[in-house]
Amino acid sequence: MDLDAAATTSASETVVRAVEEFLPWYSSVHRGAGAKSQFSSARYEQARETLVRFVGADPATHVALFPRNTTEGLNLIAFRLGLTRDDVVVTTAVEHHANLLPWRRHARLRVVDVDQSGTFDVAAVVAALDERPTPRVLAVSGASNVTGWLPDLAALAAAARDRGVLVVVDGAQLVPHRQVEMAALGIDVLAWSGHKMFAPFGAGGLVLGRRLLADGEPFLVGGGSVKAVSYEEVVWADTPDRDDAGSPNVVGVVALAAAAEELRAGRERNRIQEEALVRALDDELATVPGLRRLGPTSGDRLPVAAFVIDGMHHGEVAARLAREYGIGVRSGCFCAHPYIGRLLALTRSEVAQFHEDARADLHDRLPGAVRVSCSSATRLADVAVLGEALRGIAEPLPERRPSPACSDDRSAPVVT
Repeated sequence: MDLDAAATTSASETVVRAVEEFLPWYSSVHRGAGAKSQFSSARYEQARETLVRFVGADPATHVALFPRNTTEGLNLIAFRLGLTRDDVVVTTAVEHHANLLPWRRHARLRVVDVDQSGTFDVAAVVAALDERPTPRVLAVSGASNVTGWLPDLAALAAAARDRGVLVVVDGAQLVPHRQVEMAALGIDVLAWSGHKMFAPFGAGGLVLGRRLLADGEPFLVGGGSVKAVSYEEVVWADTPDRDDAGSPNVVGVVALAAAAEELRAGRERNRIQEEALVRALDDELATVPGLRRLGPTSGDRLPVAAFVIDGMHHGEVAARLAREYGIGVRSGCFCAHPYIGRLLALTRSEVAQFHEDARADLHDRLPGAVRVSCSSATRLADVAVLGEALRGIAEPLPERRPSPACSDDRSAPVVT
C-alpha cells in the first residue's frame, strides 16, 4: 500500500493508455519531414497549449516549457532572470530545497520565518517585501510537501505585484491537488512535476510569460536552441525553442498532457475525495499513542501529515510500517531541512550537530519525521489500515506476568 504520493504517484490507467497509443508514432521532434516526426512534433506543441490552459494562463502571452521536474524548472527560471548577488529573493522557511537552492546560487535570500504552527501569515511576507532593497522575486510554495499546508497565494501574489515583484510559485504539491488559475491569482511563473500527478515519465511543466524568455542565453545550450552557429557567434532561436535544447522527452510530455486533461476533468470528484482523506488522517492519527503532529492540523490542507512518535526514530517507524504491514511512507527531512528544523524546534547547536552527522554519514542520528501523503487515488480504507498499523507500532507492550500454572516453574523463560 503506497502512502507516499507527495514523492511520486503511479501512472494512471489513462496516462498509460495515452503512452501506449503514442509509442508506435514516437519520433524526433522538430527534426524530420517524415510522418512520424510530424505527428510527434504536433503532439508536442499541442501539449504546450494544454498545459498553459490547464493552469489558467493565456496562450497568447504565456508559454509552457517541459523541464524534467519542478527542480529543473526553478533552476531554469532562476538562471534566466539574470539575477546578481545584489538582487534579493524573498522566500519562506516552508520551502522545499528546490525553491531555496537555485535562488541562493544566484542572489541573496530574505527568508520569511514560520511560527510555532509551522505557518506564516501574509503580513510577514508583506514586511519582507517592503524591506530595502526591494526584492526582484517572491518565490513561494503553493503547498507544503511536509505538512500539506496551503498559504494564501492570492493575497501573497497581490502584495508582490503591487510592489513590482515577480511571483514564482513552486507548484509541485499544489497542481496535482487543486485547480490553479495563474491569471486570476497573479502568478507570473509556475513550476510543477508530472511524476506527482500520475505521469511519472520524466517531464514537468514550467508556465511563464513569453517576455521573460525573450532575451538572454538559455539555461541549457545545444541543438534546437539556435538559428545559426559559428565559432564566433550564436543566433539564438525564438521562444520556446531557445529553452528547449536537445531531443526532448516527447513520451513524457504526452503523458503529462494526458494527466493534465484527466485531472481537469475530475477536479471536483478528486477534491471531495481528498477532503475526506484529510478528515480520515486527522481522526486516525489522533488515536495513536505518543504521536505528535508537525504543522497545522486545522484549516484547508492537502491529505499530507508529518509526525513523530515519542521514543521511536522516524526511520524505525517507516521501516516497520513497510516490513510488518506492507505500507510505504517516507521518513527523514523531505528535502526541506530548514522547515523540519523549525517544526522540530531544533536549536542552533542541534542544527550544527545535524550537519556534522550528515558529513559523517551517521544516518541513524539524523533528525526527521514520518510523512504520510495521499492522492485522489488513495482509498479511505487505506488510511484506516494505516491507523491500525501505527497503533500496533506505538502502543507499548503490556506488562506480562507469569500465569499461576507456571509461576513456580523456574525453567520458564523470563519475558521483559
